[in-house]
Amino acid sequence: MSTVSTSPAISKMPLPATRPLPEADACRILVVDDQPSNIQILGTVLGNLGHELILAGDGATALKRAALRKPDLILLDLLMPEMDGCEVCRQLKANPELKNIPVIFLSAADDKELIVRALNSGGIDYITKPFNHAELVSRVRTQLALKSAYDRLAQLAEDKDELIGILTHDLKNHIGGISMSAMLLHQQLEKAHDGKMLQLSENIRRSSEQLLAFVKEFLANAATDFGFTIKSTPVDAAKIAVLVVQQYQEMAQRKKLEIIGDFPAEIITVYADPTALSQVLDNLVSNAIKFSPVGKKIYVSVRVTASHVECMVRDEGPGFKPEDKARMFKRYGRLSARPTGGEPSTGLGLSIVSKLVTAMNGELACNSGPGSGAVFTVLLPRPTE
Repeated sequence: MSTVSTSPAISKMPLPATRPLPEADACRILVVDDQPSNIQILGTVLGNLGHELILAGDGATALKRAALRKPDLILLDLLMPEMDGCEVCRQLKANPELKNIPVIFLSAADDKELIVRALNSGGIDYITKPFNHAELVSRVRTQLALKSAYDRLAQLAEDKDELIGILTHDLKNHIGGISMSAMLLHQQLEKAHDGKMLQLSENIRRSSEQLLAFVKEFLANAATDFGFTIKSTPVDAAKIAVLVVQQYQEMAQRKKLEIIGDFPAEIITVYADPTALSQVLDNLVSNAIKFSPVGKKIYVSVRVTASHVECMVRDEGPGFKPEDKARMFKRYGRLSARPTGGEPSTGLGLSIVSKLVTAMNGELACNSGPGSGAVFTVLLPRPTE
């Protein structure tokens, strides 16, 4: 049972101005105390702030009322009969619907071990009795402001997830339409025996199919900071690299660049997600083309090491300055080099490459200096025997 102090429950310090908060800021506060006099005091102070109050004289009642009308803040007496404040708080935190409600403990006891036990049970703050007007009002306002900010962030995260879902759905539909159109165009060009146009239509078809697969896997799972699901399986890394090089031959030729591939004839099996690996190489090769001056060469190779498969993309572009290396794998990390053909650059490509390689338990490295080109190396694990 709570200890009742013989001194006045509230100090004589003048009460700060208690103008009602705007209606949008009015909150619901659950006050739990087995002493009616304390509930009356808390009700008077908090009622002047314009908040809605829910009152409970014991732990069991508090849990029921919290479940029926979810509060924004709970003021919880620590020492109560039958169910003390620590147990009430533990049960609140075990309920997924109530676990994020901040709990401020109240007690006349000033035992440090008791305070630690209360905070370890899930409390976020502690106020001792007799209450001080200024302290009580300040701490309640602080915790309500933090709760409001948390709720706004949670809503923003939910809105972001919904937006990503909409974008994903629409992108899938549009890309699917492009893929179907490219397939039909390819079939018609086969009849016309136009080799160059046939290759272009095949590039469109392959790119759209790859992008569609990536959208399904990457964007649809990006609910939390570009989260995504990787499904690694044994795949032929050389085959994926060959397809990527073929896809970019036409673009390279338009900039008078030469892509030189070095791939072994045998199957090079790597443990990776085929869509993610294709996207990694796609970004690295497209970047090499984007930043290479006219007449230069781009080298793409796949080889086996003792424990990994190494995929390498090397260019003869401007390379990177030391300050570039600190931000090249960050989202929207704009680097000193500029595209040589006026192509757009979002600063997302290398960030995505880094995330995908890490998700596949691989390693990504860049060896470069100003004016000496760049070498990107991806090491991925080989399947265990």
